[in-house]
Amino acid sequence: MSKYKIAFVCVHNSCRSQMAEAIAKIKHSDFFVPESAGTMPKKAINPGAVTFIKEHYGHDMGQTQKPKKIDDIDNPDLLITMGCNVACPYISTSYRDDWGLDDPSGKSVQAYRNTAMIIEEKLENLRRRLEEGELKV
Repeated sequence: MSKYKIAFVCVHNSCRSQMAEAIAKIKHSDFFVPESAGTMPKKAINPGAVTFIKEHYGHDMGQTQKPKKIDDIDNPDLLITMGCNVACPYISTSYRDDWGLDDPSGKSVQAYRNTAMIIEEKLENLRRRLEEGELKV
């Protein structure tokens, strides 16, 4: 089975999209090839997101990931926007969804935990739908 290339996109590619990329790598590397990007990426990943992922998943995304522009990704099979209330530029893909996630930046650890739990649930659901043939990509 070939893996699905999945792109997580938001404005700054600093928090939610980076968390989604990391969680997809940690939990679903056998099924997805994840990457993330932003329309106006920041220079660094949100430190709260880096700390949360490192402490709760044992993965240092500050060492393995960096903010990227949308132009730095090409031809994903699936495009997931994080809910940034902006129109993302056109990216050719056969599946697109907006997950509508609240930004946990600057909030409590619980806010990061809530975001991570939603990402995990949505990834599980997306994978199940693809495996069962409900989604054709």
